[in-house]
Amino acid sequence: MQKMFLLLCFLFPGLMIAAQPVNYVEEMKDHRELYVIKHEVVQGADKKHFRFFPVNAAYKVTANIESIRDTVGFIMKTSGTKDKKFFRYATLHFILDGLPKQLTLFHSALLMTDSTYKDYLFLPFTDQTSGGKSYGGGRYIDLEPGEIVNQQVIVDFNKAYNPYCAYSTGYNCPIPPRENHLSIPIKAGEKNFKGAIKSRK
Repeated sequence: MQKMFLLLCFLFPGLMIAAQPVNYVEEMKDHRELYVIKHEVVQGADKKHFRFFPVNAAYKVTANIESIRDTVGFIMKTSGTKDKKFFRYATLHFILDGLPKQLTLFHSALLMTDSTYKDYLFLPFTDQTSGGKSYGGGRYIDLEPGEIVNQQVIVDFNKAYNPYCAYSTGYNCPIPPRENHLSIPIKAGEKNFKGAIKSRK
């Protein structure tokens, strides 16, 4: 079957282009299933309450990186009582819905001291679905320096996920700063959780 598919792609190159979105949808389906299975806060039967926007490859964009030399950092407000310190790592410039957009990529001061997560980069954002179809406190995307190639990085909004505060009280979830509000709806990634908000034990 695979040999036949490759032969058809050789004879009709357009088939390969058409097949890529299908493969991507399957890839994202697997990503979401694993995300739900491994989720640390939502357990058991409550996992059925996860909701996602339909997978849309148009929300997987290539962003140009403008590095920021931030040696001071700033305090990012959270949903709880403890604020968190972050450093601005870079400005990401990309095109979405035919319009130029930008977001700031951050580096957590706390995670920089953790040998496992010290290289993780944090991309929080809000958009015009926030507080409606998606969580009002914004959504997050994780990136790593190794994903940056030639001062570019892939930002996949289909992988945007909710902070723990969307499911339970008692967490100190960073609130995306105003500079990371997108003035368009991002109809990709995780939607509002449909289950009950629980108290953290």
